[in-house]
Amino acid sequence: MAPVTTPATSSRPATDTDSAEPTDAGPPGARPPADTRAGATDSPTGDGTHSPAREGVTLSAGDGTRPGTPTVDDGPGAHPVDRPGIHPVDQSRPLGRILLFGIQHVLVMAATPISAIFLMSATLRLGGELTVDLLSAAFVLSGAGSLIQSLGPWKVGPRLPFMMLPGGAPLILFLAIAEQHGLPTATGSVILTALFSFVVLPVFTRLLRFFPALVIGTMIVIVGVNLVKVGAVLVTGQPGTPGFADPVNLGLGLATIGFTVVFYLLFTGILRQLAVMLGLLAGTALAAVTGAIDAGGAGGGGLVSLPRLTPFGSPVFHLVAALPLMLYSVASMAEATGQTVINAEAVGKKIDRRTDVPKTVRGDALTSLLGAFFGLPLMVTSGENIGIVRVTGVRSRFVTAAAGVFLVVIGFLAPVTRAISVIPSAVVGGTAMVVFAVITVLGIQTLGRSDLDRHTSTFICAVALALGLLPILVPGVYGRFPSSVRILLESGVAVGAFVAAVLNILFHHIRPGIAARLTVVRTEGDR
Repeated sequence: MAPVTTPATSSRPATDTDSAEPTDAGPPGARPPADTRAGATDSPTGDGTHSPAREGVTLSAGDGTRPGTPTVDDGPGAHPVDRPGIHPVDQSRPLGRILLFGIQHVLVMAATPISAIFLMSATLRLGGELTVDLLSAAFVLSGAGSLIQSLGPWKVGPRLPFMMLPGGAPLILFLAIAEQHGLPTATGSVILTALFSFVVLPVFTRLLRFFPALVIGTMIVIVGVNLVKVGAVLVTGQPGTPGFADPVNLGLGLATIGFTVVFYLLFTGILRQLAVMLGLLAGTALAAVTGAIDAGGAGGGGLVSLPRLTPFGSPVFHLVAALPLMLYSVASMAEATGQTVINAEAVGKKIDRRTDVPKTVRGDALTSLLGAFFGLPLMVTSGENIGIVRVTGVRSRFVTAAAGVFLVVIGFLAPVTRAISVIPSAVVGGTAMVVFAVITVLGIQTLGRSDLDRHTSTFICAVALALGLLPILVPGVYGRFPSSVRILLESGVAVGAFVAAVLNILFHHIRPGIAARLTVVRTEGDR
C-alpha cells in the first residue's frame, strides 16, 4: 500500500480514497508517493519559507502505511512483507533478489568508471599497466562509496539507495590541473578539496533554507537533461569525430530502448523490475549477433588486479592549483542536496535536509579522500541510479549496497572488468537514456510542488533553466573565457543551481523585506 498522508490539523478520518496510489511502481514519471507530494522532505515552499500546513504533514506509521497493515515489498507483483514500522528503504530482501537487482545497477553504471578512466588514460597518455590499476581503483572506490552512502555508518551516508562514481566535471577539473601542474599536484588538489568539503559543510548546511523545491527542481531538471545527453553521446559518439551517428550504433541504442519497453510492457513482478537489465542484455546479445562486439579485450591478462597506492607519487599540495576544484565542490554540495531530496522522494521516505544532506556530502568527501590516494579524481554521488530505482520500484538501500559489493569484487577480478568493458557503448547509452530521462521527470514533479502559479517563481525557473542549459545545449559556448572561469561556467548544473538560488533570495527574501519597510515608512508618513 502506498504511503498515506493527512494534515496534522485535520480531524477527518482516513478513507480508502486517501490512498489512491497503486502498489505498482508504474511507468517512469508516475506520481510520487503521497508523503512526498505533500512536501515531506523538509516541506519547502516556493518562496523559500515553510508552510505551517505542510510542516504538519505526518505519516501514520514509520513505514508510510496505516498502522497494522503489512508493508508491501518493492515493485509490482511482489509479495507482502509483514514488517510494520519499517520503511521499505530500510528492509532487506531475499538474497536472490538483492543480488539480481544489485547486478542490474552495476551493469547500467559500469560504463561510467570505465569511460572515465579511459578518458583519463588517453588525455594524460598513461601506460596500459597504470590504466588497469586506475580502473581497478575506480571500481573498488565506487563500491566502497556506494556502501558508505547506502549503509550510512555513524554520520556519513544518508542511508538511501545511492551509488558513487568518478567522472563528469570533477574529472575534467582533475585533468586540467594535471596538465598544467602535474599529476602529483592534481592528486594533492583532490585531497585538499575533500578536506575543504568537511570544513565548509557546517556553513553550507546553514544555507540549505535557500534551496526550496523551486531551486532543487530546477537543478534536477538540468541534471536529467545533461545525463540524457551523456547517454545519447554514448550511442552517437561525439559530433565531428569519425563514426559519428553511425547507423549501426543508432540501431543498437534504439533497439535496446525498444527491448526495455517490451519487457516492461509484457512482464510483471520481478521480471518487470529487471526490465532495464534485461533490455541491456538483449541489446548486448543483438550486438554479438551483428558482430558489433570486439571480444578481443576480454581475454588475456591476469586473474587479480590490485589498486596501486599513490600511483603518481607523493601528492603535492598547491592551494592555488586546487582552487577551481574547491569552488566546484561547493556547487557539488548543492547538487548533492538535490540528489538527496529527489532520492528520498523516489523511495517515499521523509528526511530532514539539515541532517541528511550533510551525511551525503560527508560520504562524497570521505570517498574522494580515500580515492585520491589511489590516483582518482573526486568521487561524487551518482544521480543516475535514482532513475533505476524509480523505474523498477525497488527501494531497498541494501540493493545498492549489494551493487557496491559487486563493484569492489569487480575491481579485484580483472577478467570481470574486461568482460563488462566489451559491452558496446551504444547499448549502454540506450539503457542510460531511459534511466536518465526519469530523473528529468522527477525534477518536473518537484517543480510542480514549487508554486509555479506565482509569476516570480516561473520567472526564476525560466532564467535558471536558460542559463543552466546553455552550456549543455551549446557546447563550447564559453570557449574564449579563461580556463579557470570556463570550467565553472561550463557546469550547467552549478550555474543553474547558483542562478536559481540567488534569484530566489532576491525575489522571495530581499524584495519582500524591502517592500515591507517601504510600506511602514509610507504608513508612518500618512500619520
